[in-house]
Amino acid sequence: MVSVNLLAQEIVEDMIDYSEELQVEVIQMENGACMIDAGVNAEGSILAGEYVTEICLGGLGSANVASAQYGDLTLPVIHVSTNYPAISTLGAQFAGWRITDENGKYVGMGSGPARALALKPKKLYEKIDYKDEAEVAVLFLESNKLPKDNVAKIVADACGVDPSNVYIIVAPTNSIVGAIQISGRIVETGIHKISEVGLDPKKIKYANGVAPIAPIHPDPTIAMGRTNDMIIFAGHVNLFVEVDSDDELKSYVEKTPSSTSKSYGKPFYETFKEANFDFYQIDAGIFAPASIFVNNIKTGNSFRAGQININLLKKTMGI
Repeated sequence: MVSVNLLAQEIVEDMIDYSEELQVEVIQMENGACMIDAGVNAEGSILAGEYVTEICLGGLGSANVASAQYGDLTLPVIHVSTNYPAISTLGAQFAGWRITDENGKYVGMGSGPARALALKPKKLYEKIDYKDEAEVAVLFLESNKLPKDNVAKIVADACGVDPSNVYIIVAPTNSIVGAIQISGRIVETGIHKISEVGLDPKKIKYANGVAPIAPIHPDPTIAMGRTNDMIIFAGHVNLFVEVDSDDELKSYVEKTPSSTSKSYGKPFYETFKEANFDFYQIDAGIFAPASIFVNNIKTGNSFRAGQININLLKKTMGI
């Protein structure tokens, strides 16, 4: 069985070696843990965003920034591909670990391969039948503050490793790395949504996707809205699956796009504001790609659903 933490560690070591070129800062914590500031105080970079996205995928996917046309707009985009769809996305990249210290003073959303050691959340790992075994833990934290040693210890204890073998990468939403890695979740959102409506994620053999990268905004809440909208209004996912029933597959595909959500139809920031900034008041089905194409390699048939919404894409960017 592949180890997402060991594979991600190799990419982290490259970031450490080229920290100056990537415009990130490597910080050695007092308990021996290694932290990389990729956007809190450090500037970060496009290349650092690609590295972080691949780290979050547990070293089992590729991420490349390019450009693409959306109507009359030419926008930066990120292309993501993986041959290990369930493990790399649900088993690593999914943001499923809310990190809070014992004083409640630090809060960060954790994603990446360390989750596969801590089993956060456990039911998801039962669903994909995966658990990592490694002596190192690699975690990405989406936060506008750098964590203290106590956070590294929380991660180490949950993962069953020594703090000196913990690597934590941090970037806020309103940073170049933050924006890139969120759009880099395009495949993960598609796989998560289609698995929630019924498809066994282990039946997905290969996957790739593309999503625009949001313009940076200094307000973290507005930035959060924009980054989500890049996937909701303009993200596209391609899946290659192997299932017996085309009828069931067609039903799953039709239920996957973000437009099937009752919360669809306006920029996410507006929806979030109307919900009193409470995620639990928002339909979780909105967190999905705008469009999806699925090929059943067992039967040769393909199905598609959803569409790119240029008008809402422009609206969320203020164009």
